[in-house]
Amino acid sequence: LWPSFIYLLLAVPMMIAAYVWISRRRRRFAVRYSSLSLVREAVGNQSSLRRHLPFSLFMLGLTSLMVALARPTATAVIPSNRATIILAMDVSRSMCTTDILPNRLEVAKAAALSFVQSEQTGRKIGIIAFAGFAELIQPPTDDHYLLENAIRNLTTARRTAIGSAILSALDTIAEFDTQVPPLDPNEMPGLNPAPAAAQFAPHQIVLLTDGSSNAGPAPISAAQEALERGVRIYTIGFGTLNNTSPMQCGDSLQGMEESGGGGLGAPIGGGGTGVRRELDEETLKQVADMTGGAYFSATSAGELQNVFANIPIDLALRREPIEIGVFFNALAILAVTLAAILSYLRNPML
Repeated sequence: LWPSFIYLLLAVPMMIAAYVWISRRRRRFAVRYSSLSLVREAVGNQSSLRRHLPFSLFMLGLTSLMVALARPTATAVIPSNRATIILAMDVSRSMCTTDILPNRLEVAKAAALSFVQSEQTGRKIGIIAFAGFAELIQPPTDDHYLLENAIRNLTTARRTAIGSAILSALDTIAEFDTQVPPLDPNEMPGLNPAPAAAQFAPHQIVLLTDGSSNAGPAPISAAQEALERGVRIYTIGFGTLNNTSPMQCGDSLQGMEESGGGGLGAPIGGGGTGVRRELDEETLKQVADMTGGAYFSATSAGELQNVFANIPIDLALRREPIEIGVFFNALAILAVTLAAILSYLRNPML
């Protein structure tokens, strides 16, 4: 953090050179006037080690102290307990299908509620509902009451915009984490390189749907935006292949219509004769694979509960710069202390 202090290390070789020059001067003086040259030759190796070790330790401590003054840092990749999880729930009209009793929407609500209630690690969860468009209905929070209330009040609307749900989730994450760049409508996806595995953001998107995208941007393009920001997406394909089951939300029996206008929370009125599009598992798998997440399939209430219980959110990592100068300070104290002790033992009168 203070790189200019690195220049202090230039003094180290100068001090070593001065020490060597002084030592050689003393050696010439001793050879010229001393009568103990034979004794010195006999114990020269041992005396040389004992004589130079204190200075070597002192220089090691001084060097370590100079490095510590520069405030060195390291980037640690550690598990994150404060990741933001965006739960994107499909509320298209096909979620009223009763192939999974009482209907897909109620079962999905129950699984989402169980997921929220089991979260006790302090992670913040946000709720996005999507049909023909996506809407943030609960900003990320760790308040279980708010989350449960948002899930219980989910209502259905027409069409399915999976790509819009992903982009809305990314916008929400960017608002809560400045390290995640916001979406730029003028930038084409795919221009930025994908992050390395250790550089993924600690945030994740859990997207549940029972159909295929028929509105909004393409899911793959939206997934590319998530990939460039290091946000993993876990996709859940929900429902059986029994598309002939009646649709019922509340007290109303509906037809199989999955087209037309309407917005989130619009009442489900009238019947319909259209045919709901099948679950697009290939796209959901591709979205999950390209962002480092995983795809899960659930065809019953029990399977969906199991999926939510096993989403690997504990694998979320975060990068955090930490100062490591304390280790260099500790090394400096240890080395200088040993140098002082050895110097005293060699010359106790000094």
